[in-house]
Amino acid sequence: MLVFFKPNLAFLSVPKTGSTAYELALRKRADVVFTKRVKHMTIGKYHAKLAPFLKETYGITPERLAVVRDPIDHARSWYKYRSPERMDRNNPTCHGGVSFDAFLLDAISPRPSKAAGIGSQASFLSLGVGEVPVDHLFAYERQDLLQAFLKERFGEDVLPRQKNVSPPVEAPLSREVEAAFRAARPADFALYDKVIAAGGVLREFHST
Repeated sequence: MLVFFKPNLAFLSVPKTGSTAYELALRKRADVVFTKRVKHMTIGKYHAKLAPFLKETYGITPERLAVVRDPIDHARSWYKYRSPERMDRNNPTCHGGVSFDAFLLDAISPRPSKAAGIGSQASFLSLGVGEVPVDHLFAYERQDLLQAFLKERFGEDVLPRQKNVSPPVEAPLSREVEAAFRAARPADFALYDKVIAAGGVLREFHST
């Protein structure tokens, strides 16, 4: 999470959407930097805690910026990131080499393992059903739009270097498990589809 006073932006760090690379590229320009446990502050916490503080203390109401990724690619990135090819098998967040199908079924089970606890992008970015208070919500696949927007706000190119790249692990997905995953995460797919339908960036929210 980065907050910029002059460009009037708050860049929310949605996990596994390339946020770390942008954080490294923009950190020197930021007025407020959140790292470690509070790096991935949800929109709910931002709205309840940080937004009132920024308005009361500094008199600013930054526009909220975030990135959302295709839910299957998002889950596949988590799968690769938590694979034994990247981390020790004894690490409780390592899935130990299970198939991607098994990983997704674990993720949508009533009590997912630590390895399969990948969260929900829709939950991260929502206050309630259908309420996503983000001024600029970009599709991960449209880096061109995001970088053009950042160039306009900062007056120069913002070119992130890849960071936390997952290893090249095979992760095929069966039609049956894909259907089950889609049925279990309708809000995630609906939000992503809405951003894509808007041309790669959704700007429906208007702050007051």
